[in-house]
Amino acid sequence: MPINKQQVRTALTHVMHPDMDKDLVTLDMIEDLIVQDKFITFTIDLPEKDAKLEATLKDKCEEAIRKFVAEDAVLDINTAVNISKFSNNEDKGEFPGQGHRKKKEQEEDEEEMLSGVKNIIAVASGKGGVGKSTVAVNLACGLARTGAKVGLLDTDIYGPSIPTMLDTHERPNITTRKKLIPMEKYGIRFLSMGLLVDPDQAMIWRGPMVTSAVKQFLQEVEWGELDYLVLDLPPGTGDIQLTLVQTVPLTGAVIVSTPQNVALDDARKGVAMFKKVNVPVLGMVENMAYFIPEDMPDKKYYIFGKHGARNLAERMGTNFLGEVPLEQKVRESGDDGKPIVLGDLDCKSAEAFVEISNNVIQQLAIRNQQQAPTEKIDIKIRP
Repeated sequence: MPINKQQVRTALTHVMHPDMDKDLVTLDMIEDLIVQDKFITFTIDLPEKDAKLEATLKDKCEEAIRKFVAEDAVLDINTAVNISKFSNNEDKGEFPGQGHRKKKEQEEDEEEMLSGVKNIIAVASGKGGVGKSTVAVNLACGLARTGAKVGLLDTDIYGPSIPTMLDTHERPNITTRKKLIPMEKYGIRFLSMGLLVDPDQAMIWRGPMVTSAVKQFLQEVEWGELDYLVLDLPPGTGDIQLTLVQTVPLTGAVIVSTPQNVALDDARKGVAMFKKVNVPVLGMVENMAYFIPEDMPDKKYYIFGKHGARNLAERMGTNFLGEVPLEQKVRESGDDGKPIVLGDLDCKSAEAFVEISNNVIQQLAIRNQQQAPTEKIDIKIRP
């Protein structure tokens, strides 16, 4: 049964303000409530900045929603200071002492986000349709073949494809600490919005909702200890990409492109974006590099152009990680939910993905030896 706004508001009437004998709904402190399937987001208005109060109200709101609405709800609870909204209330004796609380902000002993993850790898592309998700899934499985602990996060909220490519559609469970538990298959832990919503339902979300969901996949998931966390990004250089570089320190990025100019133009922008935000580009992958007919295995047909991504990588001073041929087996393996890299290694595409995985491991080792860890960035918009 779908969640509706009234259910959420009713649940929040059980959340009492610690200084007042009234609930948050009665006090008109809940704003911008949006409900989409299992995703719930809203803002708690406060008269002034108070870190302790924010944390208390967020915890109580989450507890109420999970108790009275849905235990597996995906929550994004925000706070905002709205001085004008409460200025009259203080004159009436409501919110006593709010204007006089000049407490020092205290540091909270929160667990560092993704503290158990050694390397965070973003797999990106300038445009859609170049096989980025195919590369991300096979890279993750290729890394897992080496015995490494690997996670895969599908951050393409509008078009999640990882559940199909791994043939898993069950909803993830939740820990006693109210964190999502990633699904596991082929030796990797993975999570996708496609596991949380009806596959036939369109995700008609604005940018803030999408970025909030991505943050939750990083903050409220029990990823545990991982050698590599592979992030399958949506195409382009938009909200999600900026959210990621502001939220977690990416170790490096892998750019995927096909050989033709229309794809290379956008791939160039992807490389430039990561360099601009100081995220090392580990290299480029050329997908659909050439076609080999099954009845003529010695023939190569460069349908989309020859060595486009390889040449672009050289011009931009980045590494070329490998090329993946255009083969029917790759499409079939994606549709069947078993990545090609886990199949017959005599297949050219499987060989290519093994090589790409090994090259990524090598470039990560060089990057970690020669460069300082990436830091989250603070993007400020100047007039």
